[in-house]
Amino acid sequence: MTSRSPLAPATFPKLPDIAGVTLRVARAQYKNWDRCDLTYVELAPGTRVAGVFTRNVCCSSEVELGREQVKGGIGRALIVNAGNSNAFTGYRGREAVEQIMAQVADHLSCAQSEVFVSSTGVIGVPLPKDKARAGVEAALTAAPCSWEAAAETICTTDTFAKGSAATAVVGDKTVHVAGIVKGSGMIAPDMATMLGYIFTDAAVAPALLQAMLSEATGGSFNSITVDSDTSTSDTVLLFATGLAGNAPLTTRDDPGADALYAAIRKVALDLAQQVVRDGEGASKFIEVQVSGAVSDDSAKRVALAIANSPLVKTAIAGEDANWGRVVMAVGKAGEPADRDKLAIRFGDHWVARDGLPVDDYDEAPVAAHLKGLEIRVGADLGLGEGRATVWTCDLTHGYISINADYRS
Repeated sequence: MTSRSPLAPATFPKLPDIAGVTLRVARAQYKNWDRCDLTYVELAPGTRVAGVFTRNVCCSSEVELGREQVKGGIGRALIVNAGNSNAFTGYRGREAVEQIMAQVADHLSCAQSEVFVSSTGVIGVPLPKDKARAGVEAALTAAPCSWEAAAETICTTDTFAKGSAATAVVGDKTVHVAGIVKGSGMIAPDMATMLGYIFTDAAVAPALLQAMLSEATGGSFNSITVDSDTSTSDTVLLFATGLAGNAPLTTRDDPGADALYAAIRKVALDLAQQVVRDGEGASKFIEVQVSGAVSDDSAKRVALAIANSPLVKTAIAGEDANWGRVVMAVGKAGEPADRDKLAIRFGDHWVARDGLPVDDYDEAPVAAHLKGLEIRVGADLGLGEGRATVWTCDLTHGYISINADYRS
């Protein structure tokens, strides 16, 4: 990985062991690099699974297969390849995925549909079957590894490994939730974003697990953006081994269901924000809050228009209090807005109200806020009760450098 993002956490967090989850890594060498690039997760028999996937119509075979597999609700293994997205590779790419699924299924004596595969990296290069077979074989026989090693292995342009954990009390049992994610560029919300994997030892019915993941995704993975580009491989999977010993949860009314959901959402939000903190070339973490919209959905679309604006993002990179660019982004969103009711702020400082700069506007405290690493931008539309929050990062020359040289 390249030099660590200035927005990164100081260290990788301590994640708990999850009963029924065994992590291993290996070297398939999908790129010319000296590092592990294949993560294998073995899951206890009977593990339940839920998933959300990209809506990019040029998605990979891994995504197409995964969408069908989650309908079965059972997961016995996960394979994640880094360095090659295997997207836009036709029948050759699909054959490579099916080969991996068959190889792992044979090893575990399970159905191929219970083996989930994800790939990330360069688009348009079929996953080499010989390297895939050798890499999987090495992973199946490797020693168990740490969460951090598994998280590092799935990285591509990431500058740090990303993980998060939480606990919940379900009945008389404490259940654990742990997750890892990769993502740095080609990040925009559209059902799911990047590759993320969350694990819990709770016993949960597949339908409820899916409902929890879909809901949690809306306020986390679907509320971040780095560059407005939705990947062909975006996947988030949630696995529940059921080994915590709690009475199985089947509905949101069951005791402990809300606590488990809160833990899943906490992990999802933390992972999503870490992706933004590792945005390619990022130097500032930006929270965009929109209020006063006609609905929450409208507020979110306005917030994303602000967060995705290259002019807003470059102004913040340059620590320029150019609030006119925020006004522009609100106006281009295509949502109900009234220039003469609009208010804009940076941090806690309102810079414009009712279509005008505030009286006695002092740019000094705003400029001071923009010199920090964490920036807050707010817009109140003055039309209703709708509100939304999204997270993004600034746009620097580092983003250009990373992506101009990506295939090198």
